[in-house]
Amino acid sequence: MPNPRLLLPVAITLLLVGSGRLVAQGPAGGWPQHSMERPKPPVERAPAQRLPVPAPAGAIVLFDGHDLSWWEKWDGTPAGWRIADGAMVVVKGSGGIQTRVGFGDVRLHVEWASPKPAVGAGQDRGNSGVFLMGRYEVQVLDSYGNDTYADGQAAALYGQFPPRVNVSRAPGEWQSYDIEFRRPRFDSTGVVLAPARVTVRHNGVLVHDAVALLGPTSNGRRDPYVMHADQLPISLQDHGHPVRFRNIWVQPLAP
Repeated sequence: MPNPRLLLPVAITLLLVGSGRLVAQGPAGGWPQHSMERPKPPVERAPAQRLPVPAPAGAIVLFDGHDLSWWEKWDGTPAGWRIADGAMVVVKGSGGIQTRVGFGDVRLHVEWASPKPAVGAGQDRGNSGVFLMGRYEVQVLDSYGNDTYADGQAAALYGQFPPRVNVSRAPGEWQSYDIEFRRPRFDSTGVVLAPARVTVRHNGVLVHDAVALLGPTSNGRRDPYVMHADQLPISLQDHGHPVRFRNIWVQPLAP
């Protein structure tokens, strides 16, 4: 989920391979994945926000604080997370959850809070994730005074692009993601016609602006695009930490 920084456009070379897939060549922004040498985004104070943000007219409310009726496990069984004080809370070992229906191009609002007091360090601290179509992740992490690799901190397009700035709030404080996602386009043989593009506002601050993903996000490797359905579930990750989520709503976008 690149550098601080007023980025120069990152050139992405795509290679057509025998399988008919386009594969991204070279590391994002010239850096190896998860490099601790990659410059960290500068830390800025998050601006004041009035949370929760009311869902606009016509939006689909995926979680209103009362039940998990929109959510299930990846195998279709009931979601194993708990609800407390109007938030859904990750239950360690219960598995990630996903929406019961699929989405393509969307505007998604999610509010989340890392555990307080903070426990652990690096990637083992308040870790979760918001996955568009189940495979394109905006990282959730407690990045308040917590050092980790740049492409894995809060609001990173995981393993590919760090946010422009780190505007993380303290553990226990509510934070917001406003994500505009444009799914990848494929031709009938699976060749990528257009990559997925993601715009992210973290706590109201623009941290990614229509960034072209290199492929699905993943840990420790760079996977190529593989043709998939035009609509797939939105999912939230169980990474073993009791991260809280609330006020989740989505607006499907016209192509």
